[in-house]
Amino acid sequence: MGHAHYIQGSQSIDEKGRMDVKSREEPLDSTAPIERYQPDPAQGLTAGQAAKRREEGLDNQAVNPPSKTVGQIILSNVLTFFNLIFFILAGCLILVGSYKNLLFLLVVVANILIGIVQEIRAKRVIDRLTLLTAPQAAVIRDGETLTLPTEQLVLDDVALFTPGCQICADAVVLEGAVQVNEALITGEARSVSRGPGDSLLSGSFITAGSCRARLDRVGADSYASRLTVEAKRRGRKHESEMMRSLTRLVQGIAVVILPIGAAMLLRHLFQLGMPLQQSMEATIAALVGMIPEGLYLLTSVALAVGVIRLGRRHTLVHELSCIETLARVDVLCVDKTGTITENEMRVEQVIPLKEGQMNAGEVRTVLAAYYQAVGADNSTARAMHDSFVSPRNGPKPPPWETEAVVPFSSVRKWSAVTFAQQGTYLVGAPECILNRDGFQPLRERTAALAAAGSRVLLLARYGHTPQNDTLHSPAEPLALITLGNPIRETAPATFHFFAEQGVAVKVISGDNPLTVSEVAGRAGIAGAEQAVDASVLSDGELEAAAETANVFGRVTPDQKRLLVRALKKAGHTVAMTGDGVNDVLALKDADCSIAMAAGSDAACHVSQLVLLNSDFASLPAVVMEGRRVINNIERAASLFLVKTIFSLLLALVTLFIAVPYPVKPIQLSLISSLTIGLPAFFLALEPNHSQTKGRFLLNVVGRALPGGLTNLFLLLGVQLFTVVFGFTDAERTTMSTVILATVGLLVLYQVCKPFNAKHSLIWIGMAAGLTAAIFGFSDFFMLTPLSREAFLILLLFLLLAYSVMHFFLWCFERGHQAGVCWKKRRQNRRYHGRQWGGKP
Repeated sequence: MGHAHYIQGSQSIDEKGRMDVKSREEPLDSTAPIERYQPDPAQGLTAGQAAKRREEGLDNQAVNPPSKTVGQIILSNVLTFFNLIFFILAGCLILVGSYKNLLFLLVVVANILIGIVQEIRAKRVIDRLTLLTAPQAAVIRDGETLTLPTEQLVLDDVALFTPGCQICADAVVLEGAVQVNEALITGEARSVSRGPGDSLLSGSFITAGSCRARLDRVGADSYASRLTVEAKRRGRKHESEMMRSLTRLVQGIAVVILPIGAAMLLRHLFQLGMPLQQSMEATIAALVGMIPEGLYLLTSVALAVGVIRLGRRHTLVHELSCIETLARVDVLCVDKTGTITENEMRVEQVIPLKEGQMNAGEVRTVLAAYYQAVGADNSTARAMHDSFVSPRNGPKPPPWETEAVVPFSSVRKWSAVTFAQQGTYLVGAPECILNRDGFQPLRERTAALAAAGSRVLLLARYGHTPQNDTLHSPAEPLALITLGNPIRETAPATFHFFAEQGVAVKVISGDNPLTVSEVAGRAGIAGAEQAVDASVLSDGELEAAAETANVFGRVTPDQKRLLVRALKKAGHTVAMTGDGVNDVLALKDADCSIAMAAGSDAACHVSQLVLLNSDFASLPAVVMEGRRVINNIERAASLFLVKTIFSLLLALVTLFIAVPYPVKPIQLSLISSLTIGLPAFFLALEPNHSQTKGRFLLNVVGRALPGGLTNLFLLLGVQLFTVVFGFTDAERTTMSTVILATVGLLVLYQVCKPFNAKHSLIWIGMAAGLTAAIFGFSDFFMLTPLSREAFLILLLFLLLAYSVMHFFLWCFERGHQAGVCWKKRRQNRRYHGRQWGGKP
């Protein structure tokens, strides 16, 4: 038990983001004293003390919930800029008594309801999966070790931190020593040592060692929570390229829509002399046409459905933006262990190197004592621990007294234990423990073992206790230990799938390059025979190898991040899978980070996607879902922008010619619903697995412009013939409506390619719906019978529509091809410039 006292004060943090040790015991709220406990590290808080802390609100509740509340979802769907514009326009129509033209409000309300329902469904999936993967921590209470959700921890709890754990609250080390990486919060990638009396910042993670620490600041008062609040106050969260494009589109429309609307209303009233009701109807028709009212809904619904489908595939989505990134991935970086191979390793051989001095039994005794002291804090250590410390029928470890432990580090690639009577022993990568001369006699032997696909470790005796992660004198090799884990049965098929899809696979491992090469070759990864040893390369050489090589061994965590950055710099969209603490830095920098749920806490917390079944074979389905979502959004979004483009251009033209806007809001609502809204939602939810390329906005506008320009060309022709032949306004409006409907069906025809049974049904159904509305409900949609002359002119323009649109399609296709050729020539010039050391 610990005693309690009362303190006051405020927290201070130095330039590197570390808490001032002298101010650690200051309260969460400087206005009132807080009773603080000093629990014994072996006993922790009592159940009563923990319950009191929870009653006082001093628990570790997260600052932000995992998903939006239902109220936030409803407000975010109702209170939008476009909805505000729509309601204002509806109010104007009501004021002038044009109630029939309010039909567009039904579409707006339907959009709102659909968006709310789908987001709530996605929220439920996210909340359920988040509950299953909620971070947990080991805590000492009443002398027992409990595993609790991190939100149930309280101020002054004693937590047990081991490698891979992410620090869940600011803490002070009471016992033990750890290596801590603070890159996620301070940007400093180098691990730092922390011992008794030192502070641990929430958000950092343990890379080596273990300790017991008292939680000093929890919940909203922890360092990571304060950073989160500050970041939320100062800036926006990361947006994908697609969402940025949509935001820019909305902002652009918002800039032009009000001044154009005001100019159009004044022109219709005063220059054309039209009554207020007709002027208002014409202006509102133009403004409604400019607004892609279903585009944001389409995007949010498609992403929400994507989250739901990924949830059914046991995948938790932390960031919606990663769904788009998945669709664009062309390089996938993977680790060997847990991805190509199974997670569990096993000891295969123990090979004594000092036959006359130490036999296999004595080697096993040393290893039993060694791993009894080190513990099982990673997959290799667990395999060694299971084989030597707790074998089913083997002897118990000897009772050797441990003086010092240097935990394993993926940077130096060895660990050490110093015993009081027996001296110091090392276990790790042979080439990292021995100097060049000492490793030379073992080079061929270890190479042969590694080439068979085994992980090779060296047990060595050392004459000193290691200091500062450096071995200053030669070590004496005692034995080689080989470990193996079988290749996943599904790995070859999975990598074959990515090769077919044009996704390059890069294996980045800390193992011996020969081991990685053998395993990657058996998994069918291209270029496996040309493995690169990262330990002998400079940063510049490693960056150059990122493009040319596919298999890397002896890679440190910093080098993993360097490889990811080099691939991104070369223009690739990079996905990174990982499960260990050594993958965290690379996961953080990847375009799309994917963690295995069975891996470390830190890897799961930093990743955008978490595979709950920890099965790499499920990744193809995840990538395909991302492609389906984004490809369908791109395809359907082009339908919405056709209306926006022609409405905007036509509105600008009518400001300078003496003709009114040719259609009414109710007619535009009919065309929008049957050629854009309904087919877009059907198309947005179907399979579409081709790789996404290019920029979202350019792709969408490129598809929409031919249809929009076709509409503009034909409608201007109708206006001209109306003036020449003296057609009535009703005839002009009817002809314009039929032309817009026809071009809408032609655009839908292009979007539906290639046709299948579903696409055919969609197109025929929309065509039938438009035909029925035009001929069966002409009075409701304010359409009028045409004179013979008007009918012939309409027929002429309908026959022209197909040819005009194909002319614009041909122009844009040629322009696209010219742009691709220019881009390739530019890339070639840059490449040859680098090859010859010149400027691009």
